[in-house]
Amino acid sequence: MKFAETKPYADPEAAMQKLLEIASTVEPIQDGRIHVEKINGPFLFEHGGLPEQYGAGLKLASERGLLWKHESGTYVKFTQAAAEMFA
Repeated sequence: MKFAETKPYADPEAAMQKLLEIASTVEPIQDGRIHVEKINGPFLFEHGGLPEQYGAGLKLASERGLLWKHESGTYVKFTQAAAEMFA
């Protein structure tokens, strides 16, 4: 008998993949910037992710060199490696 439901983004890898998928659908603005609210809103409210899963996915994407997050935390940019994934 299972008592706890497995969350789809409990694995940081799955969260990162979903964040990259969402970010790839957003039209970047000035200089390739993607405002974080354009990716965290859908992740949290449309796909049912949790804030800590969002943070873990974003951190993993940054560590792997796929997303660059501005020090202010207001926007991210795809790195060249990530841009090639979605080309």
